[in-house]
Amino acid sequence: MAWFSRFLNVFRGERLSSDLDRELEFHLAAHADQLEALGMPRADAEREARRRFGNRTAGKERTHDVNVLGWLESLIADLRYAARALVASPAFTLVAILSLALGIGANTAIFSLTDALLMKPLPVAHPEQLVRIHMDSAADDEFTNPLWEAIRGIPDAYGGAFAYGTDRFDLAQGGARRPAPAAWVSGDMFRVLGVRPVAGRLIEAGDDVRGCGGVVALSAGFAEREYGSAAAAVGRTISLNGHPFPVIGVADPEFFGIFVGRTADIYLTQCAQAILNGPTVLDQRSRWYLNIIARLDPSVNLAQLNAKLRAAAPGVYAATLPGNYSRGNQQEYLKRSLGAAPAATGMSELRTRYAPALFVLGIVVGVVLLIACANIANLLLARAAARQREIAIRLAIGAGRWRVIRQLLTESLLLAVLGAGLGALFARWASRAIVGFIRVGAMPAWLDLAPDLRVLGFTAAVAAGTALLFGLVPAWRATRLDPQAALKAGGRGAVGDAARHRLGKGLVVAQVALSLALVAASGLLLGSFRRLVTLDPGFRRDGVLLVRMELGNMGRKREEYAAVKADLLRRVRAVPGVQSAAASLITPLAGFSWNDFVLVPGYAPASIEDSLAMFNEVSDGYFATMGTPFLEGRDIRMEEMGSTHRVAVVNQALARQFFGGADPVGRSFGTLEGDSAGPQIEVIGVVGNAKYQRLDEADKPTAYIPIGQGRVPETEVTIAIRAAGSPMSVLPGVRAVAASVSPAISLDVSTFSDQVGRTLARPRLLASLSGFFGALALLLAVIGLYGTMSYSVERRRTEIGVRMALGAARAEVLRLVVREAGVLIAAGILAGTAIAVAGTRLLSSMLYGVTPTDVPTFLAAAAALAAVAIAASLIPAWRAAGVDPVEALREG
Repeated sequence: MAWFSRFLNVFRGERLSSDLDRELEFHLAAHADQLEALGMPRADAEREARRRFGNRTAGKERTHDVNVLGWLESLIADLRYAARALVASPAFTLVAILSLALGIGANTAIFSLTDALLMKPLPVAHPEQLVRIHMDSAADDEFTNPLWEAIRGIPDAYGGAFAYGTDRFDLAQGGARRPAPAAWVSGDMFRVLGVRPVAGRLIEAGDDVRGCGGVVALSAGFAEREYGSAAAAVGRTISLNGHPFPVIGVADPEFFGIFVGRTADIYLTQCAQAILNGPTVLDQRSRWYLNIIARLDPSVNLAQLNAKLRAAAPGVYAATLPGNYSRGNQQEYLKRSLGAAPAATGMSELRTRYAPALFVLGIVVGVVLLIACANIANLLLARAAARQREIAIRLAIGAGRWRVIRQLLTESLLLAVLGAGLGALFARWASRAIVGFIRVGAMPAWLDLAPDLRVLGFTAAVAAGTALLFGLVPAWRATRLDPQAALKAGGRGAVGDAARHRLGKGLVVAQVALSLALVAASGLLLGSFRRLVTLDPGFRRDGVLLVRMELGNMGRKREEYAAVKADLLRRVRAVPGVQSAAASLITPLAGFSWNDFVLVPGYAPASIEDSLAMFNEVSDGYFATMGTPFLEGRDIRMEEMGSTHRVAVVNQALARQFFGGADPVGRSFGTLEGDSAGPQIEVIGVVGNAKYQRLDEADKPTAYIPIGQGRVPETEVTIAIRAAGSPMSVLPGVRAVAASVSPAISLDVSTFSDQVGRTLARPRLLASLSGFFGALALLLAVIGLYGTMSYSVERRRTEIGVRMALGAARAEVLRLVVREAGVLIAAGILAGTAIAVAGTRLLSSMLYGVTPTDVPTFLAAAAALAAVAIAASLIPAWRAAGVDPVEALREG
């Protein structure tokens, strides 16, 4: 434990010094006693003892070095000196720490999101053993229940497997909906994952058998919110979509499911599908909604499991072949394979959408940090010029060059640590704010942003890296001087000043170049977002209330729902304040879709995909309510809802693709059922194109059929209401209508503008953050330019005084300084343009309506940067023009 004692001695210097003094006195006294015993007088004995001992101070220092960790003591001394030096320059310290806090904080925030979304393992036992089963490609993850039942039966393949499907359940039993994120799970899920209960027990294999009554496990957070505690939830009954289920247990608080980005509050046995969705649902071979996760058996590695899955695939697909597929689709189905991929980090639909955005934002914040480092390096160069005399004295009295460099780097490291500490606070706030932009469908995203070792290590590495990046070159430059020449110069115009000034100018050019690249990128993303917001989507988003009604709890037969929907629509139209109302199965940009293969006599598609069209069930008045223009023909009529006479209104894209530009009204088409067309559908009208799933999509061929004419009667309907005043003003009347028809009808309410806004989450996030970081980069570049020009003016003060003494006018001096700044700005813009042209190509998949090399955007970015930078250079230029020649010459 000698090292521990040496470590403690570093922090008790005064006590150690006193101990050493007492120890030295003891040794001297003992030696003097020996000499006195030999007959020497006491005074002579003490003097001789001191002589024989040698230099007492040197001996004390040698003993001190043995008793402490020298490197640590030296580091602490350097930190104390650095702290005093930084406190002595509060303006410089504040600017440097704030710049680093924003740069390091932004990088930490983006890395935290990347870690939570892409790298953090699931909070389960041995996540590295988990794999997800997929089909032909690693992205093809969803299966039908018959496929799941066949795959789980593959012998000797897994150490355990389970199925997991995401859903939302309505907790209300009529009235306003209370949606809760949920999951269908097979009986072995909690056992395979190693998740333990905090109360009760969790779902087991015996709970998930055909004909079950269904049981529920809850998340700890949900149990706390709904029942007050986990223990209080166990044994209670919960209503899900109007059906009661017993709560048997509450899961570990850290467990949120297997989907990163969303949390599940309710886990319901897969067998309960028959209760909520009908007795035949578990046998449906065209309902793709389950994800399959397995745990590797200790005796089987991933390669061996893939081989087993490939060998078993033909039998699995043959046993689950959908009978309603066409011959060609059946052949394609039977050719599919099976495989497994690592699943330690779970699954996530957000990864596909946001991983590229996080990559771009990571580059953006990295560039911001580089600009901040260049800015601080410039400040350190100017600071080194002011400290030339101090550094020269230290070198002159014997300090080695590397010792001085170490001291200067310690100051940089202290700045970086302080900036990282403040940046960590900023990152915690910023990462949570960014997650607030993100939604998973209609639900807000959820990510585990608790810092882990990766985040802490990243922050520490960035802090250390930035300290070296902005501190090493200024420290090296600061010590490259002749002490004698520097002391003679008195601190002005010392040796190396011109080289330092050239380096400072180079850093400014780099700042301007990188800033231009970021400003151009943010301009492209902002322009893309503006085009998405202002484009004509084929409907009017303002002034519309969307009321989604779930009718399944009414206890009606499925064939009766078309009449119920028509009755609801008639009553809603009679509510005071309602201008128009219409019903539909799907509303634009709601996140749902329905497509089918269309067969038109005389149309020969180049591929099967060319026969795909989007579908929707709507009522009369739908197009007028949504603001979609009617072009020809007639609208759907109320009496056609649920009728056997099949009709459709089609959009321009469908008319053009399938009817070749000829008038489609009066023509017919069918949809593929097996190998032939189903019942013919008569085209009765044509409407303008309207966006279906995304604002940035190309116009899709779309057919609108009357409600009730789909293949399966739906128990859900959305009524869109255009009100005379505020959309929410008619809500009480609509709720009263629903309650009068049946108290079991549950409602989910939103405005159409909010629904459209949710689809803009990613472009809004990119536009907002890139705009913020672009403005920050611009600010840092302006500060850097201002600092460099101020230093240049101060350095050339004597020269300017001579010019003015010889007759130069103030305007000439002003032009001289602005011209110097203009050269730096022009060089930076030229370099930045090249960087931006190369870098903005990364944005091509994220842009709508603009190209990565949009010339107006680049010109606007260059003009804005040049204008702000020139404005910043005018302040030191004006100061230079006001120099008093007499004072300048006297100082020189």
